[in-house]
Amino acid sequence: MELSTAFCLSAAFLSILLFKSLVKLFFFSFPSKGNRQLPLPPGTMGWPYIGETFQMYSQDPNVFFATKINRFKTIPFSLSSTLSILFKKMVTCISICTSTVRYGSMFKSHILGYPCVMISNPEAAKFVLNKAQLFKPTFPASKERMLGKQGIFFHQGAYHANLRRLVLRTFKTEAIKDIVSDIESIALSCLNSWEGKLITTFLEMKSYTFNVALLSIFGKDENLNEEGLKRCYYTLERGYNSMPINLPGTLFHKAMKARKELAQILAQIISTRRKMKQEHNDLMGSFMSEKAGLTDEQITDNIIGVIFAARDTTATVLTWIIKYLGENQSVLEAVTEEQGSILRGKEENGEEMDLNWSDTKNMPVTSRVIQETLRIASILSFTFREAIEDVEFQGYLIPKGWKVLPLFRNIHHSPDNFKEPEKFDPSRFEVTPKPDTFMPFGNGTHACPGNELAKLEILVLLHHLTTKYSWCIKDAKNGIQYGPFALPQDGLPITIYPKHNYHSNKTWRPTNN
Repeated sequence: MELSTAFCLSAAFLSILLFKSLVKLFFFSFPSKGNRQLPLPPGTMGWPYIGETFQMYSQDPNVFFATKINRFKTIPFSLSSTLSILFKKMVTCISICTSTVRYGSMFKSHILGYPCVMISNPEAAKFVLNKAQLFKPTFPASKERMLGKQGIFFHQGAYHANLRRLVLRTFKTEAIKDIVSDIESIALSCLNSWEGKLITTFLEMKSYTFNVALLSIFGKDENLNEEGLKRCYYTLERGYNSMPINLPGTLFHKAMKARKELAQILAQIISTRRKMKQEHNDLMGSFMSEKAGLTDEQITDNIIGVIFAARDTTATVLTWIIKYLGENQSVLEAVTEEQGSILRGKEENGEEMDLNWSDTKNMPVTSRVIQETLRIASILSFTFREAIEDVEFQGYLIPKGWKVLPLFRNIHHSPDNFKEPEKFDPSRFEVTPKPDTFMPFGNGTHACPGNELAKLEILVLLHHLTTKYSWCIKDAKNGIQYGPFALPQDGLPITIYPKHNYHSNKTWRPTNN
């Protein structure tokens, strides 16, 4: 009886979703009267409501996009406009019936419950990201609900400018150079706990970046409920790429429940700080200042958003770096030599062996490894914008309300922008890339404000990892999974071993890896 009831409820719920999807598809798919002569971009919309979400998030994103994008030059039409439109429609109809559909650098799809247009041209991506009067920052409603609608990601104008100023104040060079030693302590503690063990790289890197995020957000707050924050956030993140079906037992429902508890923990931290009436030079203190003018809800939403941005992306980058270094011995040797030379210089000059800010600015080889990893792994495969009004672009209509996704991954993997794009080659960044072809942190006013902190914590960890340890990748696989960003299969299991020539007196001598 219970099973029958559950089945009926599920069927009813899915029927409602299907009806909502068809209504949305009907209203969104038809342009306004003034733009009816313009065609929508070519492409497929997939299943009602679900669209092509599962296809994109269940496979290598390169494979998904490769079935859509035609890398060959298009021959301009010389027919009359009427015949040209008819011919385009005929080609589109034929393409939909094939299994290897290719639409060019601009195509429509349906992701996470919304119709969208995807673009993979650098100039077009820059246009969308910098035309605030036409495209506003947005995410699917499920992601907004999880991160918080008052978050910096979802706004523009004066409110966004104020938030960005507050975040940059905490993450600017003058601020983060003072926490190098604290980040180093976190890195050393993590590495020591991994020594001699089989670990899942991504999970351990998430722990490392989460601790750095807490440091930058809350400083050394002794009253911090660290375990509660971690427990709730870990549950929240597991639902990030889930469909917004808020039924008991679903990932989305669990995530929203954890989000509510996370907000309560943050509210307690805010209340405690107000009672203590102490100044704090961390991000929470910046958000809570009178000049910031933020409500408690706005503070909470933005703290959750910053944790998300500061943790998962950086952890994913670190996981890919370790994979690529493990697979490219010559690059690993170059990084190890560079990091070792820093230690040798300190020893020869009688300096403290701890890293400082100037050390991290003297790591060009390692920095290029980070850049190449950001390019080839493309942690941020795309971002979301929404058309504020009907937009005519490159002969197609982008209807009002549709999501627009600039595809950073495809820009980074185009042979027009990078020679042999699938090859891991950090030396390519000895020369500055062509304009608008390398956008790992986005572009425009919504470019990531914490990129310097991310680079710093990566450099610090790599310094100690390459000079003190070796590692072995277990059962190397080339597959990709999501968590929530694209990462190596199974989170990259590795075993870390100490190098025998790194002694307790912190002297370093070169060795083979």
